[in-house]
Amino acid sequence: MPRPTAAQLAYGSATVIVSTIAMLLLSQTSTGLGVAVVSAAALALGLLVALTVPAPKRRGRHAARTGAGAPTASTAGAAPGTGAPEPRTASAEHPVHH
Repeated sequence: MPRPTAAQLAYGSATVIVSTIAMLLLSQTSTGLGVAVVSAAALALGLLVALTVPAPKRRGRHAARTGAGAPTASTAGAAPGTGAPEPRTASAEHPVHH
């Protein structure tokens, strides 16, 4: 599972804080059970908001290859129709220098 982004953490945390305060003020509960229920509901709402924030597009070495002129699966030597990239070996990823 990928790590949450700063935006996801910020939106989720803000949602938990604001919704907890709002629900406590609106419900006017003073019992421990009521506060626990409100807190659990606010935490669930914050988690939902954090998970629905769209993740940014990937940037980096692998994302740059998907642009124009990059080899596709059919031209890179993979079997036609599979859509799977060609398997790499460890030696291809990290050459050994002696």
